[in-house]
This record gives sequence, C-alpha cells and structure tokens, in this order.
Amino acid sequence: MVMPTTRAHIAERHGVRAVRARATKALGKSERVAVRLSPEQKELMQRAADLEHRTLTDFMVGSGMRSAEEVICRHDVIALSEQGARAFMEAVFNPKPANEYLRHAADQYKAALGDR
Repeated sequence: MVMPTTRAHIAERHGVRAVRARATKALGKSERVAVRLSPEQKELMQRAADLEHRTLTDFMVGSGMRSAEEVICRHDVIALSEQGARAFMEAVFNPKPANEYLRHAADQYKAALGDR
C-alpha cells in the first residue's frame, strides 16, 4: 500500500496537526479568515513579513489589528482644541436650562417611544 505524501498527510502522520490544534486552542484562537490576494499583493506582504522576520500570517494579523485599532480610534475619539475642550466642560458642568424647543423635542421623543 502506498502512503500519500502530501504535506497534510505527513503532518497528520507525525501528529503535527494535533499539536498545532492544541497550541491554537491554548492561545484562544479559533476563528479562521480566508483571503484572496493577487500575486502582487501576496508578494508585497510576504516581502514585508520577511523583512520583519515574521510569518505571513503573523504579519497580516498584526497589520490588520493595528489598522483596525486606528480606524476604531478615529471613530471613537473626539479631538478638541483647548478652546473646544473648555466649552465642552463648561456645558457639562454648568448646563443651561432647557428652553421651550428642547422641552417640546423631549416630549415628542417620549411620545414616539410609547411604553417601551
């Protein structure tokens, strides 16, 4: 009987898959993402990963995480000038009383919600 010699079969025969699965589970990594790249994109990313002595996967995950954090930060953080920060703090700590327009808007909002 001829044994298959693909990487997957060799790894399975030597228990590599089981070790990798245990290591992945221990790190809490259970999600998988598939990405299609052009040859040029893959070559560029592989070159960058090689320059940082990282695997392509590690490089892509790290780069994706940094990019995601930057995007979230841009959307979650409000940058104010010193003057803007003072005006904001003044409004928070010394709010003006509600005028008739604001009271009317609040009444409409409560009516739209009903008994929620």
